Amino acid sequence: VQLQASGGGLVQAGGSLRLSCAASGSIFRRNDMAWYRQAPGKQRDLVATITPTGRTSYADSVEERFSLSRDSAKNTVYLLMNRLKPEDTGVYYCLARPYWGQGTQVTVSS
Repeated sequence: VQLQASGGGLVQAGGSLRLSCAASGSIFRRNDMAWYRQAPGKQRDLVATITPTGRTSYADSVEERFSLSRDSAKNTVYLLMNRLKPEDTGVYYCLARPYWGQGTQVTVSS
């Protein structure tokens, strides 16, 4: 398994969750890593990206609420999601091309 995602769950609107994506060392060191999400019946959309040097970018819909970080000791990226909204609900996938992690479900109740 190249990527292992975890951390989803059920949370009330306004709450927080942290997703983790653990990668093999070589992938972690070389690849941009990203999180995507897919709501029911919709396409998979980019949420956030982090480069090997730690530069981040975010979709407008999550800017200033979500924060992406890297832990080089653990070969893991973390997506901290604050002030969650019902529209953040979906299956979240991590990506380090060409590898996808398995999805993790995030459900935000109103």
